[in-house]
Amino acid sequence: MVKIRGIGKKKITREVDLPSGVNAAINAGFLKVAGPKGESARELKQHNISVKIEDKKIILESSGGTKTDKKMMGSMVAHIKNMARGSTQNHTYVLKICSGHFPMNVSVAGGKLVVKNLLGEKVPRVLQLKENTNVKIEGDLVYVTSASKETAGQVSADIEQLTRRPGYDTRIFQDGIYIINKDGKELK
Repeated sequence: MVKIRGIGKKKITREVDLPSGVNAAINAGFLKVAGPKGESARELKQHNISVKIEDKKIILESSGGTKTDKKMMGSMVAHIKNMARGSTQNHTYVLKICSGHFPMNVSVAGGKLVVKNLLGEKVPRVLQLKENTNVKIEGDLVYVTSASKETAGQVSADIEQLTRRPGYDTRIFQDGIYIINKDGKELK
């Protein structure tokens, strides 16, 4: 015999306080957070969860009260906190340029990242950078900063994939550009 339990109708509410100098607006399910370092927007639509702004707080409410709603609210709160942090202090990813066999030349100009002489290649590899990202090269380090954590991470991954060489043994041919720091988290 199978017992079917009714869905609890407990109301769940979560609040996220916005730091000073940060403004938020909701328009048709899109949350836009703007601050002194930039702005980011994200779609926050869930059928059971409502989002509203009161004073300097973003309030998430769910009338269903299921485990799934609770998990989704936790994810939405994490996204909102990342957006608020990015608008006050940008998210920064650090990549390292490794060139053991051939001297590699990496430059940024006109919204494009250009990698020349990767493993002796004659044709340079070019990456079109996404909007609202700042890529800076200092020595053998590449700094990617953005108000949006997703954008900074995606540009960093695109740079890493740009120098990928399938079919080569990475223990021997270690040339490329690799992520070494993800927004304050050191990779080993």
